[in-house]
Amino acid sequence: MSEAKGPDPRPHQAALHWQSQAVLLLLVPVTAVWVMLEAGQFWYARDGALWISAGLCLLLSAVVFSTRAATPGAALTGAVFAGALWLQTPGLYTALWPLLALLVLTFSATRFGRRRKESLGIAEERRGRTASQVAANLGVAALAGIPLSAAHVFTPVAFGGRAAMAAMVAAMAEATADTVSSELGQVLGGTPWMITSLRRVPAGTDGAVSLLGTLAGAVAAAVLVGVALVALPQFSRADAGVALAAGIAGTLVDSVLGAGPERRGWLNNDAVNTLSTLAAALLAAWGTGWA
Repeated sequence: MSEAKGPDPRPHQAALHWQSQAVLLLLVPVTAVWVMLEAGQFWYARDGALWISAGLCLLLSAVVFSTRAATPGAALTGAVFAGALWLQTPGLYTALWPLLALLVLTFSATRFGRRRKESLGIAEERRGRTASQVAANLGVAALAGIPLSAAHVFTPVAFGGRAAMAAMVAAMAEATADTVSSELGQVLGGTPWMITSLRRVPAGTDGAVSLLGTLAGAVAAAVLVGVALVALPQFSRADAGVALAAGIAGTLVDSVLGAGPERRGWLNNDAVNTLSTLAAALLAAWGTGWA
């Protein structure tokens, strides 16, 4: 909910570009190395799922780029994360289904009311999301799911993990809810208010929330978790409830970080989004012990 759109008027954001680079360096190489190790096991076992994974990731990357939803670098970064999610849950019942729900929901919300957003100067750039933005929104989900099948690196026997599954879904739910609430709230929510002071502020202000935007984000998160519940047999209803609650809680963390550290020039948007998805993932992993 704290994401600022369009040309950024805050000069300190340029000075914080190193945080975007840090997000990339922390999330992408680790995921890419794991994908290569896992792909090696599939190759050794002559498992055709490896080629399905490659084809799906390339197709997804091409579609995202062709719709101008992301830059070329961002499309490739997304392909790495999509590959990780597929290799963690190969087959028809895969984590790529909730990922697809995330892409459809966020793309639709970003395009909704674009003329009004452009008139307010808060529309997302037409070139699409950057690699660091993709990493900030999907990186934690990909890393959270690695324990689901990391044993493939050493043995062909896979193992499940409730905490890892819930964390993965919660991170995607938070990223979806955050984008949808921000994009729709700017168009439908009227004048938003600052989450920390409850004072009215202009649309697009870091840390600002609106009732309709928040409700839209919660519904979007529920849709994604519902898709995950149908698509992932090992994902229980109890864990789905935990993941949904954690995802929504993560959006509140995003708004608080936007209203505080981001507005003070300590964090940039990529860092805030990464920390928010991480908070959602950790809350979900912890919550499975009580579900």
